[in-house]
Amino acid sequence: MSDDEPDHDLLDFLRQHFQKAAISPAKPETHVLEGAEYVYDNAIDVAIDYQSTKAAAAMIYEQMQKKEYSTKTWSSHELHPKAKDESTVAFIFTMDLLNFSFWSEKEDEERFAIEYKGKKWTGYWSLVAALQRALEEDIPITSSDFWQNEHECTEEVLKHVFRSSTEEEIPLLKERLACLREAGQILYEKYQCSFTNCITAANHSAAALVNLLADNFPCFNDVVRFENRKSVRFLKRAQICVADIWAAFEGEGFGEFGDIDKITMFADYRVPQILNTLGCLWYSPLLDHAVRQKRVIESGHTWEIQMRGCSIWCVELIRREILRNHPEVKINAILIDFFLYDTMKEREGAGQDEIPHHRTRSIWY
Repeated sequence: MSDDEPDHDLLDFLRQHFQKAAISPAKPETHVLEGAEYVYDNAIDVAIDYQSTKAAAAMIYEQMQKKEYSTKTWSSHELHPKAKDESTVAFIFTMDLLNFSFWSEKEDEERFAIEYKGKKWTGYWSLVAALQRALEEDIPITSSDFWQNEHECTEEVLKHVFRSSTEEEIPLLKERLACLREAGQILYEKYQCSFTNCITAANHSAAALVNLLADNFPCFNDVVRFENRKSVRFLKRAQICVADIWAAFEGEGFGEFGDIDKITMFADYRVPQILNTLGCLWYSPLLDHAVRQKRVIESGHTWEIQMRGCSIWCVELIRREILRNHPEVKINAILIDFFLYDTMKEREGAGQDEIPHHRTRSIWY
């Protein structure tokens, strides 16, 4: 072969390589972490203390090892479903459709609470208890057919499902009913009335399932505008829905996701509270005063966006620090979030909540 002649073998190799690159689909990304970093870089009312973050990482690793924290911790709670089948998938989807805004300004004995199995449940656990109680009363609360039936799934029936042991009713009842109606219609139109078909469509990708929820179910599309950026994706309930499926099935069956580590911390009001308590998050004097005075901060306010975005980025830094020091450990933002949430609830129960959580009323968390 002369210098002027083309190398046909090389040309064939390059042609095949670029054809494969062209047809291979891009790996799904949620872009939540990217948005959180942007918020952190541009935040003026919330800052991250790196030394405290390193100290928190050491404490979290030690405590998680001591408590043997893993996906099994999720299923071990007495209220969470135990079956590894479609009924648990339906339960989790229903739960995370409604998993928002349980905080109350009332004292513990007066706030919204569910009595179930001889105990009084508040916050997130009031939701889980109410769903379990409804199923025991033969109310098909986890059925999308039921949600669509305006004669059976009425506001009065939902009031009965969430009947409180106190005088305070569950917040945002009409919004919860709207979420069920909307999701039921979408499951009927696109997914043969079953969330398991959404999981199948995601093809074992956690990021793809998060995007599917955000793109197809408006009540999961937790996106805000911040500064000069068109949008920042938090997707709290979409992400926690995927994480709950993963934890409930211990990463197998319906819970098998090859990219589960792409899920970030779930930007709510409890994890910013514990991160601030641990000294990882610092607030400007005005924001700190507003939080301590329990002033309501509107959904989408710059303060709220900064607290949520910086919390996601802070937990990511904690995750990286743990892996830097313990590269052999299996840990991700989901398990760190679960641990921090449980720790904050324990501190609150023991009267050790040094700063209140911020007050924002919305369907996003």
